[in-house]
Amino acid sequence: MVFSTRMARFNKAVTNRLTRVIAPWMPGFGMLTHRGRSSGRVYRIPIMVFRVDSGFAIALTYGADTDWVKNVLAAGGCELQTRLRRYHLVEPRLVHDEDRAAMPVGVRQILALQRVDDFLFFDAKPE
Repeated sequence: MVFSTRMARFNKAVTNRLTRVIAPWMPGFGMLTHRGRSSGRVYRIPIMVFRVDSGFAIALTYGADTDWVKNVLAAGGCELQTRLRRYHLVEPRLVHDEDRAAMPVGVRQILALQRVDDFLFFDAKPE
């Protein structure tokens, strides 16, 4: 896993609360809405998201074994609000790419330093 558990707790308690305010409209960010596999509860999380040819890509900075990734894969998609537009994300694909080819150059370098090489790719349908 790339980020430590301690960092994940800090981000959940502090960073995510601040990011929720800017995520729906700021370039490079979005609010992802998904449903829990067991609970059925709706979750909204701020994420960094990148446009790709077929839709969107998300760098999995906490790895592919997180609950939200499992929920999205099990459901076959989720909702995304970015740049004040809503999208239905479908056909999630887990991709391991050590070259980080789909990411912008600057982001690619930062992700390489953090050893992030797992991504979730989606096709997107505007709502």
